[in-house]
Amino acid sequence: MEQHSTRPPNDGPRRGTPPQTPLPPQARHRPGAGHGAVGGRGPVPRAGRSARQARGSGPAREGLPGPAGRRLPNPRLTGLGSGLFCVVAMFLLGCLDQLLFGASLTVYGVLFLPVCVLTALWVRVGDVLTAPVVLPIAFAVGLLPVAESGGGLLGRLMGLVTGLATQAGWLYGGTLAAGALVLARRVLWVRTRRRHG
Repeated sequence: MEQHSTRPPNDGPRRGTPPQTPLPPQARHRPGAGHGAVGGRGPVPRAGRSARQARGSGPAREGLPGPAGRRLPNPRLTGLGSGLFCVVAMFLLGCLDQLLFGASLTVYGVLFLPVCVLTALWVRVGDVLTAPVVLPIAFAVGLLPVAESGGGLLGRLMGLVTGLATQAGWLYGGTLAAGALVLARRVLWVRTRRRHG
């Protein structure tokens, strides 16, 4: 007798495996299942873009506004750097005053004011209190080539003392202007730290 096999044909579904159904068209063409999507939830934001947005949302850096929204160069000097800057600047301006204007004390006093302003603006916030201290020293150093000298070291010192006494108004005015700018910068810095801290 011939024994007939009871195995199901090979093209039929096996036991224990669920039948596979085709996906509907809505699942095949999901709106967020494009390139760069994870799990069909939409594109993943790039790290560079988020970092730029985070930097842009932070507190604005200090700088002097220029034309067309640009920022002018705004260096930050240490206490020692600001002292060297104003001392060297005033000495060079004193030599220039002697060569061009015949050692005019009035011209020297006028040139002292922008140096005071630049020193107060360019010094770092942590060293702003050094600006009003180094400015009188710079004024005295720059006065050496401008002051009248009667000959010798003693005459040079007497001319320096006379120049400081007669030009005390420029010295006090420039120092007070620098002190006001320094205090304003310090107050703004403290308020900014408290707001963002």
